[in-house]
Amino acid sequence: MKYKIFVDGQFGTTGLKINEMLKHRDELELLSIKEEDKKDIEIKKKFLNEADLVFLCLPDEASKESVKLITNRNTKVIDASTAHRTNPDWTYGIAELNATQREKIKNSKRVCVPGCHASGFIMAMNPLIQNGIVAKSQKIVCHSITGYSGGGRALIDTYKASENQGKFESQRPYALGLSHKHLPEMKYVLGLDSAPFFTPSVGNFEQGMLVMSYLIKDELQKKVSKAELIELYKTYYSGEPFVKIIEDDSAYLDDGFLDAMKCNNTNRIEISVYDSQDYLLVISRLDNLGKGASGAAVQNMNIMLGLDEKLGLKL
Repeated sequence: MKYKIFVDGQFGTTGLKINEMLKHRDELELLSIKEEDKKDIEIKKKFLNEADLVFLCLPDEASKESVKLITNRNTKVIDASTAHRTNPDWTYGIAELNATQREKIKNSKRVCVPGCHASGFIMAMNPLIQNGIVAKSQKIVCHSITGYSGGGRALIDTYKASENQGKFESQRPYALGLSHKHLPEMKYVLGLDSAPFFTPSVGNFEQGMLVMSYLIKDELQKKVSKAELIELYKTYYSGEPFVKIIEDDSAYLDDGFLDAMKCNNTNRIEISVYDSQDYLLVISRLDNLGKGASGAAVQNMNIMLGLDEKLGLKL
């Protein structure tokens, strides 16, 4: 049996990546809409309802409109936008979130792909919250640096334009109104009383990211050492093929530096821990186009279709 797959928004960054990841898979039939027809509602509606599974790689409002066009009750949907990430009728697409999340995804017809920054933050903090180390009332500080592909086609074109070569050499913080679009899901999924104090930045590299979560030891509900934290992560994510817990950061770092791009072109997320007398730092490293977007979308598709979860994905 071949599953019919339609990527609505197949010409955007995430859509192109998903198509690239799926095009050689024999068990899938990719339905493709011509670029000149992508705004024709009737043609798009036909594709949306013909598919066994649809990826929505669209702006929020366009994703909501596409969902309204689906009348086939058997069509499964994976939304890569932020439109449904705090909607209780949709399943949040981190299979590793807890012991029951993978089964929820498998049985769901509506799954949302987490944001890239949110994935790194949630996967670092959730084990600590679930084990009573971090309180839901705690104020958490998080900073992230991502490759410029996270900004979509417009930002990619800006960074690659010949007239801009040498212009954007530094790390550039953005969303300085402190209201980044991933904040609602960070708060909602973890059940926090307030969203983290989150500052993202874009670096002068195309893909890859580091999400850094900062904790004050005196504010934790339990005293915990770095070694104990590493063991906790190892236990929580035991058996998860796409999660790697770093036990020896001296071997992990490159002369003391942490390269944001070492997980590129994989669906892997790596979690490492650093400490001092008063503070703990947890860093998630992942590919913003992999586990942070298209890779996570494909992982969810595999689960929803009852396929091997690792199919088409690199560890």
